[in-house]
Amino acid sequence: MLNDLVDRIPEDRRERARSALSATFGRSPVTSLESITAGASASSYRIELAGRSYLLRLESPKRDAVRNPHRSYPCMRAAAAAGLTPAVHHADAGAGVVIADFVQERALADYPGGTAGVVRDLGSLIARLQEVPAFPPVFDYPSMIGHLFGQLLESGLFVPGLLDRHREGFERIRAAYPWDATALVSSHNELNPSNLLFDGERLWLIDWETAFRNDPLVDVATLTMFHAATPELEGLLLRSWLGRAPDHLLLARLRLIRMMVRLFYGCAASLNALGSTEAAVPATDFDAPTPAQFRDEVAQGRMKAGAPKAQRIVGKIALAGFLAGLAAPEFEEALVTVRRG
Repeated sequence: MLNDLVDRIPEDRRERARSALSATFGRSPVTSLESITAGASASSYRIELAGRSYLLRLESPKRDAVRNPHRSYPCMRAAAAAGLTPAVHHADAGAGVVIADFVQERALADYPGGTAGVVRDLGSLIARLQEVPAFPPVFDYPSMIGHLFGQLLESGLFVPGLLDRHREGFERIRAAYPWDATALVSSHNELNPSNLLFDGERLWLIDWETAFRNDPLVDVATLTMFHAATPELEGLLLRSWLGRAPDHLLLARLRLIRMMVRLFYGCAASLNALGSTEAAVPATDFDAPTPAQFRDEVAQGRMKAGAPKAQRIVGKIALAGFLAGLAAPEFEEALVTVRRG
């Protein structure tokens, strides 16, 4: 019989946890339960049974077109079968409960081969992910960003007119970029650093909440933002992913997709702060720390990742990055190349 440790889980999610644990482990008692994360999206716990550690994830009842366990759980199971994410022992989409192997995280600074080793192996992981039978579709990525951007314009988070250049730039990209529904592949769609785990030997991709069928370059572009920001590392990532050097057209498409990804993060992070005191006054500019400074604030404990203040900063960083992309001379060249290509 499960013991009283499960009573530490909030009441609105407790019975779902009990049912999942009973279905997976029978009468084996939980000998340890430790909260890992708790938020609007999900609560996660490290649990121990019979000397082994597992991850227990309990979703929020809230659903939308993107965050839907009936789509994301099959994606997660397919990724687990391909060895890309830890083994899944229980996944009940109706109840919103997952039990998977727990991975003890190690710092990426200890990764064999350093940053270059991380980037090279991430390229290989993305290539393997894109070989998995195509995940279910949601809607095309530009339309999703357009919807989020419309919400941002109506949110009051920024003073009127401040996002005009973003709107104009996004529409130019959207008009130039050919969206081929037949070329879409299985995609994670949110490969920021918090969704990668190093266990001391290898990398894992985790948190498949926003997984769906997407353009092959979306995951690659996200990795160039967070892990391969220099030309040398970007080249290494692309060669590892492709198995060859990229051509001029692919590099142009990557530049435009990366700008769409920046706009996605700018919209999503900003909207995550809605309703907080941090969002009470409309922003008049995009002044923010550099990405490196922000990561240092989080690493030193001076900033809580996921908190409204951090979300506002992440949103500003991404929106400022989008403007910088528009101002770069390579942007106009990329538009021309992609149109012709």
